[in-house]
Amino acid sequence: MQNLKNFIEDNNRWTLLISRIAMTFPLRQADVDSLARTLDSKLSPENLYCDGEISRAEANRKYKYLSRVVQELEAYCKNNTLTMPEVYEL
Repeated sequence: MQNLKNFIEDNNRWTLLISRIAMTFPLRQADVDSLARTLDSKLSPENLYCDGEISRAEANRKYKYLSRVVQELEAYCKNNTLTMPEVYEL
């Protein structure tokens, strides 16, 4: 669950820059939906590879990390009777 927590903390830093409320546990369905959209966006090839600015190895590390976050979010949803949205970029 640590990858999911780290991802949410990092995401909160960006969210707070535009004056939104930080996401906290326990997650609500709206939080899960938002996280899934964010993960899907981060997994898109242009974002994953930073528009070609990073190496294939670094992109693979990002992909593995984001995949672990998705897996942990799926497990969280299952354990908390929430619906996991589809993450299309996996």
